Amino acid sequence: MLIFWSSLLLFTLRCNSPVLCLDPPLPTTTTTNRGEPDPFTFPEKQSTVLPDPSAFFSPTLTSSPLPTNSFFQNFVIENGDQHEYIHPYIIKSANSTLSLSYPSIFSNASFTQQIFTPDINISVSNNPNPNQTHAVSSFNDLSVTLDLQPGLRFFLVRGSPYLTCQVLQTVPISISTIHKIRTVVPNTSKTKYKINLDNGQTWLLYSSSPISLTREKSTISSENFRGVIRIALLTNADSKLESVLDRFSSCYPVSGHAEFPEPFTVQYKWKTRGLGDLLMLANPLHLRLLDDSSIKVVDGFKYKSIDGELVGVVGSSWVLKSDPVSVTWYSIKGVEKESYPQIVDALVEDVKGLDSSNLSTNSSYFYGKLVARAARLALIAEEVDHVDVIPKVKRYLKDTIEPWLDGTFDGNSFLYDKSWGGLITKQGSNDTTADFGFGIYNDHHFHIGFYLYGIAVLAKIDPVWGRKYRPQAYALMEDIMTLDKGQDSMYTRLRCFDLWKLHSWAAGLTEFENGRNQESTSEAVNAYYSAALMGLAYGDTHLVALGSLLTSMEIHAAQAWWHVKEDDTLYGADFTRENRVVGILWAIKRDSVLWFAPAEFKEIRLGIQVLPLLPITEILFSDLEYAKQLVDWALPSMKREGVAEGWKGFVYALEGLYEKEKALKNIRSLTGHDDGNSLSNMLWWIFSR
Repeated sequence: MLIFWSSLLLFTLRCNSPVLCLDPPLPTTTTTNRGEPDPFTFPEKQSTVLPDPSAFFSPTLTSSPLPTNSFFQNFVIENGDQHEYIHPYIIKSANSTLSLSYPSIFSNASFTQQIFTPDINISVSNNPNPNQTHAVSSFNDLSVTLDLQPGLRFFLVRGSPYLTCQVLQTVPISISTIHKIRTVVPNTSKTKYKINLDNGQTWLLYSSSPISLTREKSTISSENFRGVIRIALLTNADSKLESVLDRFSSCYPVSGHAEFPEPFTVQYKWKTRGLGDLLMLANPLHLRLLDDSSIKVVDGFKYKSIDGELVGVVGSSWVLKSDPVSVTWYSIKGVEKESYPQIVDALVEDVKGLDSSNLSTNSSYFYGKLVARAARLALIAEEVDHVDVIPKVKRYLKDTIEPWLDGTFDGNSFLYDKSWGGLITKQGSNDTTADFGFGIYNDHHFHIGFYLYGIAVLAKIDPVWGRKYRPQAYALMEDIMTLDKGQDSMYTRLRCFDLWKLHSWAAGLTEFENGRNQESTSEAVNAYYSAALMGLAYGDTHLVALGSLLTSMEIHAAQAWWHVKEDDTLYGADFTRENRVVGILWAIKRDSVLWFAPAEFKEIRLGIQVLPLLPITEILFSDLEYAKQLVDWALPSMKREGVAEGWKGFVYALEGLYEKEKALKNIRSLTGHDDGNSLSNMLWWIFSR
């Protein structure tokens, strides 16, 4: 924390801007100058491969940028009939029916997955148009509202133990299930029913006014009704749990959003209707970060989840405080001076190899990695006092970054898509697979993060260049880090970052049975860390604050859900025994495989959670015991033939956290490095332990 504030003080003194400007709430948008948004910088292009958002979004929403990596993305692409996880339930909407599932969890050594079963189906009886699709009438950070015709509005608020449906028209309601209904027991006023199914589940139905229900086999029908219905699973027969659901059944959330009142703080606020207090559920990371003064935890009130137990919390506003992180240009602890000659020797050779005229890629991802690799060389040169190489690095950075910012690169370019509100690439505008799907909003934070790192370093060592290209730099950053929401914004709000799970999603506008997914947490960390560095370079305290906050949250989430320690109990015993790190984390699945490698390639599974190697990597892997477990788990897989030297390097880098000399020897034996890494960077890492 001291390093963070020291760095902040240095640049605020340089730009004559008060440190205290971090204290007010973050603005809704980041701007190139205080007051006016960035000018439009990238040419507009109509994609030939993007879906039409008007099929599922209300017409009042389509004039504003729309989410492309959201928790409800399956509801608004393809046919809109694939399910999504709205904790603690999986929800599916199809053919004017909404299906509700309290998922079971299947786990083995290869994967852990929640299984969707349509336990409860809600629709209007005798619907004359049963094949109509739903419409998203509103959405926010923590909620989405689905309208089903005729006259059903579902407030899908993440973490609500109740499903809430507002019946807008006077219509008969149908509730069906794939299970057999054993009993339907009303209270005396017919405002509460207990529904027992033959699979052992008990569901409670609450209504805002009396409703008459009639059971027939696996269907429950009502007379005409208008008002609010809430349905909740009773997780066990304990009468205390039922009394909790009874007590809080009258107050329901209709939306939820997040605010950023101060550094390293996220505040949840829900809009509610009805009487009484609001009951919600918190996941394990929420519970770790919650400011206890803002809420009350309900003892023993729990729902199971692939993310860990969800615990009852009372309060319509939560405050989450993350651990502060040190956003610094250089190593956190400093480099041993005796090692300078070794690093300088490697640095001279690495810089000698920089040649912008000989780049063999036009991929926005791989090109960005080369930019960031070179930027690392400049910072290493500064840290070990060998600035003679910086002019060549600066020239290389200008030659490689400028063509992407001014649109003169022949092989590819960034373009603006108005239909969803965001950047795409020239290659991705007519090919869903080009640039790893960047054109359909895959991996935006991964790609852009590398460019932001290069821009931050170049703006630091050449402020004149930084001022010239500031509009383009901020346009890139705002594609993934805009806080604004509405017609005045060019980009959707926090495109990749999930403010309920507190980590990013990488998959864009593609339908997936298991929901959104993310593979590389370290590249996500790099994106927000690089944005914070860009804030340092430009003297933008708000950008430093937002980038640091998202960096910290992404690290917390990686450690909570991706890093699997030997004694963890979050996942099944078989999965925990065989895996020290999750390969792909989906909304309802934890997989051991990667998109590009099988589960047994453990050194790659480790490496994709480490690259790029940066000062912030030390915080991401601050648990040395876990780092050793991870390395010990990965090392045997490196005995097979054909293991790439670059992936070996990341294993040895983590080994250096606790066994420096052995790691140094292993690094010296490498014959190559990852395309975003270098010998200079590896030696810098080892000698800054």
